[in-house]
Formats: sequence, C-alpha cells, structure tokens
Amino acid sequence: MDPQQPAEPVYYICGDCGMEIPLKPNDVIQCRECGYRILYKKRTRRIVQYEAR
Repeated sequence: MDPQQPAEPVYYICGDCGMEIPLKPNDVIQCRECGYRILYKKRTRRIVQYEAR
C-alpha cells in the first residue's frame, strides 16, 4: 500500500439500526445515524481458506 494513497474505508453494520457505515482507520466507532457504539464488520467477498493440521 502506498503511504500517499488514502486508506479505503471498511464497511460496518450498526447493531441497533442496521445502517451500513464506512469507517476509516482514525474514525470514531459509532453509528452516524443513531449514535450506537456496537458495530459489526461485514463479511468479505474474498475467499479466505485456512489449512488445518
């Protein structure tokens, strides 16, 4: 990642109102609609696979 390039926001879902909120690394963890402070990270569309032994 290039240090000059701004960070891409990660999307979270509010635990109270269900609103989708984009957050950047230094943003406050709080819903912008209702003020609720519990946010859930959305699942990634990228395939994640782990090798178990």
